[in-house]
Amino acid sequence: MQRKDLDYKRAASVEASGDFRMLFVSALSALIGLIAGFIAYGLYSLIALLTNAVFFQRLSLKLPNITSNPLGLFVIVVPVIGGLIVGVMAKYGTEKIKGHGIPEAMEAVLVNKSRIAPNVAILKPLSAAIAIGTGGPFGAEGPIIQTGGAIGSLVGQLIHTTAAERKVLLACGAAAGMAATFNTPVAAVVLIIELLVFEFKSRSFIPLVISSVLATVIHVLLIGAGPLFSVQPIDFGVPFALPYYLLLGILCGLMGVAFSNVLYWIEDQFNRLPIDKLWRPAIGALGLGIIGFFVPRVLGVGYGTITDILNARLALSTLLLIMFFKALALVISLGSGTSGGLLAPMFMSGAAMGGAFAMIVNQIIPGANLSPAACALVAMAAVFGSSARATFAMIIFAFEITRDYNGILPLMLVCVIADGVALYLMRNSIMTEKLARRGLRIPQDYEADILQQIYVGEVMDREPDAVPSTMKVSELADRIARGELGNHQGFPVVDEKNQLAGIITWGDITKTVAANMANEKTVLEAGNNEPVVTYPDELMEDAVHKMLRHDIGRLPVVDRRDPRKLVGYLGRSAVMEARLRRLHEERVREPGWLTSNVPSRVKKETPAIVSSNGRHPKSAKQSAEKK
Repeated sequence: MQRKDLDYKRAASVEASGDFRMLFVSALSALIGLIAGFIAYGLYSLIALLTNAVFFQRLSLKLPNITSNPLGLFVIVVPVIGGLIVGVMAKYGTEKIKGHGIPEAMEAVLVNKSRIAPNVAILKPLSAAIAIGTGGPFGAEGPIIQTGGAIGSLVGQLIHTTAAERKVLLACGAAAGMAATFNTPVAAVVLIIELLVFEFKSRSFIPLVISSVLATVIHVLLIGAGPLFSVQPIDFGVPFALPYYLLLGILCGLMGVAFSNVLYWIEDQFNRLPIDKLWRPAIGALGLGIIGFFVPRVLGVGYGTITDILNARLALSTLLLIMFFKALALVISLGSGTSGGLLAPMFMSGAAMGGAFAMIVNQIIPGANLSPAACALVAMAAVFGSSARATFAMIIFAFEITRDYNGILPLMLVCVIADGVALYLMRNSIMTEKLARRGLRIPQDYEADILQQIYVGEVMDREPDAVPSTMKVSELADRIARGELGNHQGFPVVDEKNQLAGIITWGDITKTVAANMANEKTVLEAGNNEPVVTYPDELMEDAVHKMLRHDIGRLPVVDRRDPRKLVGYLGRSAVMEARLRRLHEERVREPGWLTSNVPSRVKKETPAIVSSNGRHPKSAKQSAEKK
């Protein structure tokens, strides 16, 4: 019985170890944040250097505006050269550089225990810089997020870490990369929680914040304290403009759905081409070059164009051109398998649609007085948020850009309406569709585990079928065969004082019978006299962890004050009952104040296994455990 007495000490030791590990991971996250901050600045500078060299034949680390450049018709050829280089890197380096980076990071978390190869950390930013520097219509944020994640993963692989800790380190690098790019640390943390971490716990939240803060400090020191997009004060027109925002939210949701569907449709068409994958990015870049020759604003990262849209500096015709052709250039280029970020181009197209929406409404309804800048900002957030299922992160992102609290209401309204439209029309997000096609299911909803809310005492069997320690195994087998005992897979063993002495399972009985010793061995001799136990005031989650850790399916329940006093039995059916409670809460409609009787269809929905007090009848529990 010493094992039961040590449960408290062991739990305290595990908790102390967990606290130390969280401090250790937090210290590593600080290092990762600093490294990712410098990498983000390095990639930003490399893109600027290549863009200046290619389009203006000069050396400069300041990102240029390439809407007007001296290349003429040669502007069609330049992206093709970049696409060809990326194709070679993907074929002979690693195919992980293809795409916008976030799905690849998600895949590493879900199927590869957060391990990313070192060559990805080198080739991804380099390939993105080449693609963008030669006119690719991408942003640097996706590659930086993947590169930052790769750095975090590599740190986690250099030292002894668990897969969960390595996941946190990968997420810290990804969040730091986004924070260092946009100077939006809060949005970076929220976005990575929504897209990569798949949990909201202190063990991940604290390191994420630390890495994002330090990466943002690097951005402030090397680039400046202001946000990437400088926005003038905006009149959001609340509350009179809210009806128009409702319509804008629907349009944003439809645009987000269209982005995802068209992107993967074009990707499918490229995959059907009977040519080597090496040439596909070059073909996509040719389409980009043709579009860029006629609409130069689609070329490059376009941060300057986004700033112009958010400050209402562009005419309606220009906004319509940007809205359509930037999106077209993006899906053709990215669908061909090149390397580049998705956020900035979707921001540009979404913002252009919002600004154009405001101008068109103002022409049709002169009294609307919509602000093109306000509609551009909320549409920019809503289009990407709905397509990526990162609505909350985009609300925070847009707020961090403007730092204007007056924009919260329209941001929330437009973003959630767009998200609702996308949820209704699109099964997978633009981030998860690629992984879903590979057979991976990505969690997109987060809720507290019901096992963390229910105590063992609420679902345990309070009248366990205990057997005396002196009983022979043969007698126990006979009693089970006659149906005198329940259909449990294990039975607590008690001594002459009716105190817990051990536990015997069906496996123990079978082994003893097979050895022809059923008439000689007692149940205590055949079973386990040092059983793992649980307590009525212990959470079901902790009890289930004990089952998994010790590879057992049942636990005797004892009193904490008297570790030998048997008060119950916890089997697999109790876990099912806890899950059934959540199902009951979600599926069973209860009568309201305005209804006198429960509708018959509600009664039909109530699971038959649940009794009137919400607990399993004993026979049902035993039947469930037997199954």
